[in-house]
Amino acid sequence: MAQAPAQPQPPATPPAPADQPPAGTAAPATSTPAAGAAPAPAALPPRSQGGVIQRILVRGNERIEPSTVISYLPLQVGDTVDDAKANQALSALARTELFADEKIEFQNGDLIVTIVENPIINRVLFEGNSSLKDDKLKDEVSVRPRGIFTRAKVQSDVARILELYRRAGRISATITPQIVELPQKRVDLIFKIDEGPKSGILRVNFLGNKAFSDNDLRGVVVTEESKWYKFFSTNANYDPDRLEYDKEQLRKFYRNRGYYDFRVISSVAELSPDKNGFAVTYTVEEGPEYKFGKVTVETELQKLDKNVLQSLVPIHQGEIYEDQRVEQATDSLTFAAGAAGFAFVDVRPRFVRHPQNGTVDVVFDVKEGPRVYIDRIDIVGNTQTLDYVIRREMNVAEGDAYNRALVDRSKAQVRALGFFKNVDITETPGSAPDRTALQVKVEEQPTGELSFSAGYSSVDQLVIDLGFTERNFRGRGQELRARVSVGSLQQDIDFSFTEPRFGGRDLSVGSDVYYYKYDLTQFSSYKETTVGASLRTQFPLSLNSRGSVLYTLRSDDVEIDPSLCDPSQELLSFSVCSERGAFVTSLIGYGARIDRRNDPVNPTRGFNMGFNQDLAGFGGDVKYVRTTGDAGWYHGFSKNFILSVTGSAGFVGGWGGDHVRINDRFYEGGNTFRGFETAGIGPRDLSFGRTDALGAKAYAIGHVELTLPTYLPEQYGIKAGVFSDFGTAGGLDPVDRLAPVLVDPNDTTKGFVKDANGNLVLTRSPDIHDDFGLRASVGLSIFWKSPMGPLEFDFSQVLAKQPYDKTELFRFSTSTRFN
Repeated sequence: MAQAPAQPQPPATPPAPADQPPAGTAAPATSTPAAGAAPAPAALPPRSQGGVIQRILVRGNERIEPSTVISYLPLQVGDTVDDAKANQALSALARTELFADEKIEFQNGDLIVTIVENPIINRVLFEGNSSLKDDKLKDEVSVRPRGIFTRAKVQSDVARILELYRRAGRISATITPQIVELPQKRVDLIFKIDEGPKSGILRVNFLGNKAFSDNDLRGVVVTEESKWYKFFSTNANYDPDRLEYDKEQLRKFYRNRGYYDFRVISSVAELSPDKNGFAVTYTVEEGPEYKFGKVTVETELQKLDKNVLQSLVPIHQGEIYEDQRVEQATDSLTFAAGAAGFAFVDVRPRFVRHPQNGTVDVVFDVKEGPRVYIDRIDIVGNTQTLDYVIRREMNVAEGDAYNRALVDRSKAQVRALGFFKNVDITETPGSAPDRTALQVKVEEQPTGELSFSAGYSSVDQLVIDLGFTERNFRGRGQELRARVSVGSLQQDIDFSFTEPRFGGRDLSVGSDVYYYKYDLTQFSSYKETTVGASLRTQFPLSLNSRGSVLYTLRSDDVEIDPSLCDPSQELLSFSVCSERGAFVTSLIGYGARIDRRNDPVNPTRGFNMGFNQDLAGFGGDVKYVRTTGDAGWYHGFSKNFILSVTGSAGFVGGWGGDHVRINDRFYEGGNTFRGFETAGIGPRDLSFGRTDALGAKAYAIGHVELTLPTYLPEQYGIKAGVFSDFGTAGGLDPVDRLAPVLVDPNDTTKGFVKDANGNLVLTRSPDIHDDFGLRASVGLSIFWKSPMGPLEFDFSQVLAKQPYDKTELFRFSTSTRFN
């Protein structure tokens, strides 16, 4: 007869002493490795050959009733048993996972089933873990208290825990499972963990790259070198899966820059001799740079005009080859065919390489695809993110016609959320031949960030910034931000919350609460404290443009040292002193922005422009209309020479008889106009020997910049650029030019005399300068990606200015201008 295959057993335990309690009575707990199960019973006598079953007997059971054991057997009294059927019965018992060992024999009509029960798990414990908490480990393992202990489950859970540590960068972690035997066939399962040190990334190297430097490619891959200041980053820890993702990122990077033949030959991680970290090396083969050759559309569908389809392809012969341009063209053709009534369209690009002249011909075949509908969409792997957050990014829904392009776009949109390390969409057969099921498999990654930075600039001096961001708050795809910034001249506290898909639509809704306190005495002799809140929304206007609407309610308190406004001292003019006090602003704003740049962070091609208008006066104490606009154009002559032409302009004016207060005007200079101090251009009050900036009602400023190569080692992270800034700022309300009328009839000191009514008046007019004359500067900027963040050093030469402007030849600040 059959017998279950022998399983590996733990080291043999010594025989119990004669005074050990009999089975079923309490005994001291003992600990044994969990790799083995309970000891097997003594060998049974040889079984007889098969026959008809007259009785079924169960032996060795302690907790499980004999009837329960018999119910698992595919045999019953009256059946004929042989070796084949006995083997089937053993397999049925093994599948229950209730038994550590099973044997079947047949003697004189009795089918004897001998079992050894698996113990019940009393507790699951973890020892030695500090970087991963118990709750996270419990969620990962499959064994549970009051569950059945099996060796296979424990081994599987060990592998799961090791995978967690591997992803956390602890490659040398070891897990030793142990069991503590308890009375009544129960055990405590203990995972003894030696986490070992973190295996960081010591170096990220590239071999074979010529068109792009190592530093450029380090900005492409997710894996980054371990630095002491990156203690919050998980990407500086070794993760083999991340290397695979990096290979795909490199491929996208190169193929979107003309390198059609690019491939990653290998990605190798070598452990350092002291086992302190890994050196990761990517070996690449770039190939030549390609341009688009002939781009055509072919279709046999009679209702589709090839000329119309051809006009929808955003590719022109002679342009640098880009995969993303091909994807955009595929999507455009797919939507056009769908709008023409072809729900089951299949658009496939075909490529013909011409290495001899460095071009790639692209032919888009537009055909009617098979009629397949989406039966269902299953979301798996989202342990934190809720299903609907992923489903709302899908361009297809259950019951829709299947469209490969829309499925691919859905995958890209889910990945673009930034919540997942990997996103994969696979197809499985549906409930009918013309139905398919989509499985969206995701792998979560951390979405919370805690940032700390400290910096120093020539204007703001010391600034300490602490921030927290959660991009997937409560798994709902919402963004929560908090920031505290404290400096010598400013204190900022702000909180913001954003729901990116309000009501399941492509509609972003958010709110902000903030407190700002600025010391502007070195520019305009006043301090400002602002407390406010905003509600905002953004929505799409077209594929590359968005609109926005906001409402803001805030209180601004302008403080000036009372001694400066004492008329007997002649220290500050009426134009400034009259702005003292707290005012409430209630405004509605709206705007629109179009962005056709190839990269929003480091653009090398394209343009963008925006427009905003704020209407203040819907309640509150202040009435004005503020209008601003900006635009930019970018062109890369090569990867080292990138020209940008940008500009901005604005105008603010009061209405309803109100004038524009000093803190609502435009202050230009510093980072907005290099070569001039902060608030260095625009109207200025020179009364009583002071130089207070009054702010401008209007401004217009342009910038022309050209990045240059420095020929320094790329690992230094230093780039340079030349620039020219030009523009103007000016404009004041008439009330801001008036002399004061004083009301103290007893003080006649320092140039004040009494008028016919007995009031004191100033004997001389305020010395206010306001000229829309041209200002211009040229200079050199050095940009450094320092360990503490991006820094910019500006060396400027002023070409045109007004006599009362304040200039500066050097400025040091944090920036992201030359990335």
